[in-house]
Amino acid sequence: MQTAVTIDHNGMQLRGMEHIPEGDKLPAVILFHGFTGNKLEPHRLFLKISRALEEQGFASFRFDFLGSGESDGDFEDMTISKETDEAETIFNYVKTHPKVNEDRIIILGLSMGGLVASLLAGKLQNQVERLILMAPAGTIGISIERMREFTPYIESHDAYDHGGNLVGSAFGDDVKTIDVWKRASAYKGKVLLIHGTKDQAVPYEVSNLYIEKCYGDQATLHTIHDGDHTFNSYYWEKEVIETIIEFVEA
Repeated sequence: MQTAVTIDHNGMQLRGMEHIPEGDKLPAVILFHGFTGNKLEPHRLFLKISRALEEQGFASFRFDFLGSGESDGDFEDMTISKETDEAETIFNYVKTHPKVNEDRIIILGLSMGGLVASLLAGKLQNQVERLILMAPAGTIGISIERMREFTPYIESHDAYDHGGNLVGSAFGDDVKTIDVWKRASAYKGKVLLIHGTKDQAVPYEVSNLYIEKCYGDQATLHTIHDGDHTFNSYYWEKEVIETIIEFVEA
């Protein structure tokens, strides 16, 4: 069953969807979307992942972060630290859900959502059964510096006009305070990385950095040959979903 759900985070509303198959004490997967994304993601990728998980007896939960999709807030106020806090609020909601087995919660993130997922897993550690990172933006600080150089600055908002999304200066300042590899490496569970070999937004070498600097033998990297950042092909999408299902069922 697919149901809309709203939860509170510091007096603001996070809006999302939960997919709950029949049964009790269900394993669950939480999906975190990327930069300028939402709980559907391109070509409804997150919805399709949730439906595939539901067919295999997994509950799943996908929310819009504050300032994205249908949740409260403004995009220009978004930072990675704030999204990580919101992700923890979502995790705690799922952990106490009456249909969910609190010892079997997997978190999945795409792009910047992958970065957020890696930071959250590092904080929660053994509360997270497994971790799935899809094209994780572990080096987003470099991208933000380039964006500042080439993107129009809106002085009245202290923000940069990124295709109609205002990215606040606070975002870049926050990124500089985050030691991604140190924080992510605190997670000691199994990790699946999925990355397209022709990703122009986050080079697939970033997934190799996660293995080198954080996870080592804990991690498996599945590359999508010629795949782009959000796997915009029927066959790429199919391979991604099949790889996720195989990993969560193992």
